[in-house]
Amino acid sequence: SFVFYLAGIAASASTTALTPREYIVASCKATRYPALCVGYLSGYANAIRKNEQHLAQTALSVSLSRAQSAAAYVAKLTHVRGIKPRERQAVKDCIENMGDTVDRLSQSVKELSHMGRAGGEGFMLHMSNVQTWVSAALTDENTCLDGFAGRVMDGNVKVAVRRRVVHVAQVTSNALALVNRFAARHRAAAPSEKP
Repeated sequence: SFVFYLAGIAASASTTALTPREYIVASCKATRYPALCVGYLSGYANAIRKNEQHLAQTALSVSLSRAQSAAAYVAKLTHVRGIKPRERQAVKDCIENMGDTVDRLSQSVKELSHMGRAGGEGFMLHMSNVQTWVSAALTDENTCLDGFAGRVMDGNVKVAVRRRVVHVAQVTSNALALVNRFAARHRAAAPSEKP
């Protein structure tokens, strides 16, 4: 509607007075882990340039990088001396989950970068794909963590996996929030196709 169109213009105008870092701080308020969000994205302030798509793209790229690192780390844990059979199975399952996470985040980064000037239904199709894949990546990460639930799994392997994967899940949650924010603002700023 016209009201949403005006709201979108007002929202974008209000960000023009902000420095690139202030823009990131303001944007990260939409996430569940704002301090983590600011910590990771501030170093990319000049690349983001107060652009919603660049912000979402950078957040996804950071999430992908952290997921790749965590996946490589978890893969090494199958060789830990003295690992229990149940832990080894949980690690193997987690390796599969983290592999899926990496694939889905990689797809999301590519999809967002290929959007270009897509508008209308084209934009929403791309955004729907990205939102679906990032949500699925977050589910994969949580499924990995579920495999280490319960007292039977207490130990160094569980602690090591949880530390890495919880961190990735937090970064992915932030990326999803910024992707959703980008989609919502784009929808609000787009002129209504109905008279």
